[in-house]
Amino acid sequence: MAQTKIKDIRELTTEELSSRLRELKQEALTLRLQQATGQLENTSRRTLVRKEAARVQTILSERRLQG
Repeated sequence: MAQTKIKDIRELTTEELSSRLRELKQEALTLRLQQATGQLENTSRRTLVRKEAARVQTILSERRLQG
């Protein structure tokens, strides 16, 4: 899965961002469990998911500060 661009993330509504963040956190949990049990093949996916979650959180924080 390709990395989501920040421009694409900014186009989402606040509700969509919150939903996306929940999905990313769930995926991160799944990936951590797979790695712990030795089932994870693509370890770089964990990094991509973590970074995208941080991007979404940044946009949500910006919107909260703007009002």
